Amino acid sequence: MLSPLAHIHPAARLAPGVTVEPFTTIYGDVEIGENTWIGPNVTIMDGARIGANCQIFPGAVVSGVPQDLKFAGEVTTAHVGDYTVLRECVTVNRGTIDRGRTVVGSHCLLQAYVHIAHDCLVGDHCVISNATQMAGHVVVGDWAIIGGTTAIHQFTNIGPHAFIAGGSLVRKDVPPFVKAAREPLTYAGVNSVGLRRRGFSEEQVNEVHEMYRVLYLSGLPLLDALARIEAELPASAEREQVVKFVRAAARGIIKGPSRGMLPEEGID
Repeated sequence: MLSPLAHIHPAARLAPGVTVEPFTTIYGDVEIGENTWIGPNVTIMDGARIGANCQIFPGAVVSGVPQDLKFAGEVTTAHVGDYTVLRECVTVNRGTIDRGRTVVGSHCLLQAYVHIAHDCLVGDHCVISNATQMAGHVVVGDWAIIGGTTAIHQFTNIGPHAFIAGGSLVRKDVPPFVKAAREPLTYAGVNSVGLRRRGFSEEQVNEVHEMYRVLYLSGLPLLDALARIEAELPASAEREQVVKFVRAAARGIIKGPSRGMLPEEGID
C-alpha cells in the first residue's frame, strides 16, 4: 500500500489502509486517516491533517507554507475532512497566526487547479470547480457550489447552499441559499434546484424566496428590509441564517439586480 518509490518521513502518522503512490513526499508532522488514497507526485507538508477515505490526485500540495508576507514560521495546520477529493494540482496552504489553521470540510470536491489560501474555512459537501482561486481568510458555508475560474477576494464570506456562476469575481459576501452571477456579481435568484435536491420542502423554498424579495426587490434600505423580514416572516432556521449572515457582512453583500431586470434574467 506504500510505494517504495515514495518518500514518507518516519514520524508521519498514517492510519491502516492508506495508499501512497510513487514519487509522493510526505513530511513528518502529518496525519492521514484510514483508507485514504494519495496519488503519485503529491506533496503533503508539515501540519497536514487529512481525514479518512480521501482521494488526493497527482500534483496536489497540502499544507504548503502560506503565501502571506506576514507569516513568520508559526506552527499551523491544514485540515482536510473525511471523504474529500482533491483533484490534480490542488493547493491547500496552512494557516497563519490569525486562525492557526486552514480547513476543507468533509465530502467536498475540489476540482483541478483550485487554490485554497491560508486561514480559509470551507464547510462540508462543497464543490469548488476547476481553477477557482481563493484568497486568505475566506469562509465558505456547507453545500456551497462555486463555478470554475472564480476568483474570491480575501475576507469574503459565502453562505451555505449558495451557487456562484463560473468566471465570477467575488468581492462582496454572498448570502445563504442564493444564486450569484454577472459582473459585477449580482443576486440572480434563489438556488431552488439545489435546495430541493437537498430535501428542503416547498414551504421552506418559498420562504427563502420571500426573504430575498424583501431584501433585494422591495426598495427598502438594508436594515429596514431585515427588520421587515423579522417582523413579517415566521421564525425559522433559514430566516435566522439569512438575517444573521447579512447583519455580520463586514464587506457588505452582493448587489441586487439592475432596475428593470428580473433576478433570473440572462442566467442559464
